[in-house]
Amino acid sequence: MRRFPSTRCLLHWLHNHLYLPVAAVLVLLPAGLIAQAQSSAAHRQVEQLVDENAANWKQVSRQIWDYAELGYHEDKSSALLQAQLKAAGFQVQSGVADEPTGFVASYGQGKPVIAILGEFDALPGLSQQALPEREPVVAGAPGHACGHNLLGSGAALAAVAAKRYMERNHISGTLRYYGTPAEEGGSGKVYMVRAGLFKDVDVVLHWHPADENAVTNGGMLAVISAKFTFHGIAAHAAMAPERGRSALDAVMLMGDGIEFMREHVPSNTRIHYIVTKGGAAPNIVPDLAQMQLMARNPSNATLQEIWDRILKVAQGAALMTGTTYEVTDISGDANIIGNDVLAHLAQKNLEEVGGYTMDLSQREFALKLQKTLGLDDVPSLDLTQSVQPLRPVDPNAPAASTDVGDVSWKVPTIGFVAATFVPGVAPHTWQAAASTGMSIG
Repeated sequence: MRRFPSTRCLLHWLHNHLYLPVAAVLVLLPAGLIAQAQSSAAHRQVEQLVDENAANWKQVSRQIWDYAELGYHEDKSSALLQAQLKAAGFQVQSGVADEPTGFVASYGQGKPVIAILGEFDALPGLSQQALPEREPVVAGAPGHACGHNLLGSGAALAAVAAKRYMERNHISGTLRYYGTPAEEGGSGKVYMVRAGLFKDVDVVLHWHPADENAVTNGGMLAVISAKFTFHGIAAHAAMAPERGRSALDAVMLMGDGIEFMREHVPSNTRIHYIVTKGGAAPNIVPDLAQMQLMARNPSNATLQEIWDRILKVAQGAALMTGTTYEVTDISGDANIIGNDVLAHLAQKNLEEVGGYTMDLSQREFALKLQKTLGLDDVPSLDLTQSVQPLRPVDPNAPAASTDVGDVSWKVPTIGFVAATFVPGVAPHTWQAAASTGMSIG
């Protein structure tokens, strides 16, 4: 397999305030697809190829930010990416794995097969203008508070640049962009894995927006999500309460059981829930109530043990209240398996790309936004300038979950994060949506 030259080639492009993260383009350029090791001519060629397409993909990213479509409903976002990749010479297969918004864009043939992952779904209720104060575009509407507009577009730009490099330098192999829907709770990649779409892939590359630049070698939390629906008997809450069996009581008792259970699970476990249905009126004993719950742990096996206990809590709540219940699975994602060989290569490339320095207007925006975070220790804006050292996974460190985990159990996988949020900003917040809608993103 030919090796990709570590390169600094897009630093000047970054300083010109490109809307897409430069690190996303360079670190994703596949190692096995680049033939000319270390030559400055190769560096300049890759830089030129990215620059030729930068303005277009900036607009694509912003358009997806404006669409802000929820998982499995990303019709316009998916169609836009497919059209752009078709125009760039990729063969596109739509509706893969029975997912209407899922697709695979391919170029080339033979080995190696290099896959780049792209996402494009938004989050509910986090609509936000690209401003440093809370101001939704549409109150209650979705927003790109995890930066998937950047993720999908930046990964696609990397694929287009790599494809054109392959063409110009007569490099063999297969390059694929996987348009993966519904990462936010919908586990779109899991269905792609089950459908065998990764069975011939040699390596998978992915990235994600964050407030720092760092390679992520494994980690993330395995997660299981489900709805617990309790069924009781309705009755007049004042005249005949003894005839009723409250489904809401069952939901509340299940919540109490979860709270007591927290003391007796590993400390790196996360359990969170909301009550999605609680009854129709306070003077009617609720005959239906529902809880949506997620549980997470760094270990798939440990999480399954915890989930079995959660199911028993639900059973106990039903027994105590004389109700019945049903469990509807929503999704489940594995943890990410690390790959040290790929991690060191990605770290080398990311360090040579380097970070970036905000201009004056970006710093003004960022300082205003940081004031809304309520942090005692506010990170320096200079955090965007550096690349974090390659760190071993700490199973007790704060982490999230992703369906990339299931891919990593099938194919060698490596990823990184890029400083596309204002330092200190966490994902799934309006501050993240504001960051991803302007030039910092």
